[in-house]
Amino acid sequence: MKETDSIHELVEGIARQARAAALQTAVLSTEQKNRALNILADLIEENAALLLNENARDLSTARSLELAKPMIERLTFTPERIKAMAAGVREVAALPDPVGEELERTVRPNGLDIRKVRVPIGVIGIIYESRPNVTVDCAVLCLKSGNACILRGGKEAIHSNLALAELIRQALQKSGLPEHAVQIIPTTDRYALNELLKLSQYVHCIIPRGGEGLIRFITENSRIPVIKHFDGICSVYVDKAADPAMAVAVTVNAKTQRVSVCNAAENLFIHRACAPELLPAIARALREKDVELRVDDRAAAILEPAGIPTVPATEDDYRTEYLDAIIAIKVVDSVEEAITDINQYGSGHSESIITADAEAARLFLAGVDASTVYHNASTRFTDGNEFGLGAEIGISTDRLHARGPMGLRELCTYKYQVHGTGQIK
Repeated sequence: MKETDSIHELVEGIARQARAAALQTAVLSTEQKNRALNILADLIEENAALLLNENARDLSTARSLELAKPMIERLTFTPERIKAMAAGVREVAALPDPVGEELERTVRPNGLDIRKVRVPIGVIGIIYESRPNVTVDCAVLCLKSGNACILRGGKEAIHSNLALAELIRQALQKSGLPEHAVQIIPTTDRYALNELLKLSQYVHCIIPRGGEGLIRFITENSRIPVIKHFDGICSVYVDKAADPAMAVAVTVNAKTQRVSVCNAAENLFIHRACAPELLPAIARALREKDVELRVDDRAAAILEPAGIPTVPATEDDYRTEYLDAIIAIKVVDSVEEAITDINQYGSGHSESIITADAEAARLFLAGVDASTVYHNASTRFTDGNEFGLGAEIGISTDRLHARGPMGLRELCTYKYQVHGTGQIK
């Protein structure tokens, strides 16, 4: 048997088992699902040493391969992150169960009682890179929303992912739930991904989490609907009516709180009326965090006389997701220009305006084409936990069927349940 044949059989077998499990998870009670999640949280804490050891194997390989610093940072487990992962599982268990929620109800003149009810999607495939915590985040969200899932992590995190998948399997087994409700593809061979993307008869949705190259490959090769975002090119716009202290604090937080994530700010646009006084203060605060400033001519004319080092920005700099301590800066003439630039350069992820002008805020929130827009707050809040959704399965910049942070409700579709009294047509 060819190796590709064996991989095909492996992946198709996983998908077939997931489909069978999904029909069972769809009818589980909230109590059954929560019990499994709480058991998993306990297992994660009890096996922290094992997880750290397996993660150390991945980190050793990552360093030998000279992976980029942001990717290694995403890959790394710490005791604190393991505790946070367990806490996140318990938070999902405490969330309301979306399955069975009535969205709409209509009684027709003929007496038909038509109810639009939230139900699981079915089988969800999640393809991701680097972050092993995604294994748990996605598994628990899929389980709580009544779905089965197939996980396919990257080779750089294979040992961490397999260790977490085993704990999930144990939690399902101990709670009497179908073990195939959560499965991980145990090979990093690229052919396994190709096979998964063909199995539309078993898998109902694909959610990729990773770099643009991975996501574009999946989008171009999948026979299954894909929910995605390609880049996190996020911006902060400091308006002429911005509170100076707030502008500094929000910009620094959006850029530096964690530079390697998709909701970190990559661009700063600032109104020309406040730039002479406010831009140097923001720039100095960013430089204190070792952020490289790539600036347009007007920003350079303000910052260079102040002794603040800059690099000339190119047009492509405003279209770049750095995931690093770099920010592109541009001085604009109006809120309308800021909106135009953000819509031109951004990726539709998260954008923020800092202003005390209610009309400027209204224009920005309505005019910026992004999944999440902020007024006087950091872009770093685009996150399932921060939105009260529990751990997120991803952030969508699509328009169908979900947009923004995806939690339990976004992992559901709906069906019509029609109650009658013998009506015929």
